[in-house]
Amino acid sequence: MHPTSSDLILKASGVNVYYGESHILRDVDLQIPKGEMVCLIGRNGVGKTTFLKTLIGLLQQKSGSIQYESNQLLKQPPYRRARHGIGYVSQGRDIIPRLTVRENLMLGMEALPGGMGKNRHIDPFIYELFPILEEFLNRRGGDLSGGQQQQLAIARALLGQPKLLLLDEPTEGIQPSIILDIERAVQRIIKETGISVLLVEQHLHFVRQSNFYYAMQRGGIVSSGPTASLSEAVIQEFLTV
Repeated sequence: MHPTSSDLILKASGVNVYYGESHILRDVDLQIPKGEMVCLIGRNGVGKTTFLKTLIGLLQQKSGSIQYESNQLLKQPPYRRARHGIGYVSQGRDIIPRLTVRENLMLGMEALPGGMGKNRHIDPFIYELFPILEEFLNRRGGDLSGGQQQQLAIARALLGQPKLLLLDEPTEGIQPSIILDIERAVQRIIKETGISVLLVEQHLHFVRQSNFYYAMQRGGIVSSGPTASLSEAVIQEFLTV
């Protein structure tokens, strides 16, 4: 049973997106309940990252509706969406390599009212989630490992105090031990802060921790349901690369 509108933080209906003449997203319907993790799965190149970029405003939909907390996002620029509480961790992490860990973290607070000028305090909860960041505060972002950079990217997004966090393949290219650290951190974030998460992921163990899944193929949603009911056939079709 789908939740009512009042239980949703985001509802996308009939979203279509084009790159030039190419029709990339096709009538995408997707809902994210408050305080839950929804996973978007599918093989590479089917439109998952395009959908996240559309939600954050980096791409504009040609048609359809995206409601965030019952407000339409169609005309909202990316910075306004960030200040309304949509956090985004891209697939490439986008750490600024020449800035220190501390400086990269501070950038996350630009999404808060008043920006970095009024917000200089790094919430200690960040260091509880990712202890290595406190240890490496003065190290340059470019000197961190891929897994440490991913932790930094998630922490930076959290410092903007999002209500909805978009994570684009956070385990890609990361060693297994750090994957588990990231999984545990995301679960704790949801449990202790009530943040909602939309996760794009190929790692089955992480996918199974979500509440609900949507499977995408050729830019459209072709399967969905509670993750607990995720069948072996769906796993083989949409998660085996």
